[in-house]
Amino acid sequence: MNENPIKSEQTALLLRALLALETPEEAAAFLEDLCTIPEIKSLAQRLAVASRLRAGDRYQDIATLTGASTATISRVNRALTYGADGYRRVLERLEASETEKREGEE
Repeated sequence: MNENPIKSEQTALLLRALLALETPEEAAAFLEDLCTIPEIKSLAQRLAVASRLRAGDRYQDIATLTGASTATISRVNRALTYGADGYRRVLERLEASETEKREGEE
């Protein structure tokens, strides 16, 4: 039996906790309590890599911009291509939010 290892009561609690956060400040405080600084930086780096890959940047440029290894870039690219669409969904929503924000300022 190959159960999805992310599906458990503990991860369900984590997901509910993330969804309960209302502001960037709350999210930052929660991450600071939950993760080590290197873990937070690693998560942020992966998201930045995903964003640059979606923008069509080359691996070497992404490595220079983010400090990520080509192995990390490849792993993120694999998730973008074959994963659960988590990166795509989040990045699309962030892009839409930025577009709405810019349009509201005009």
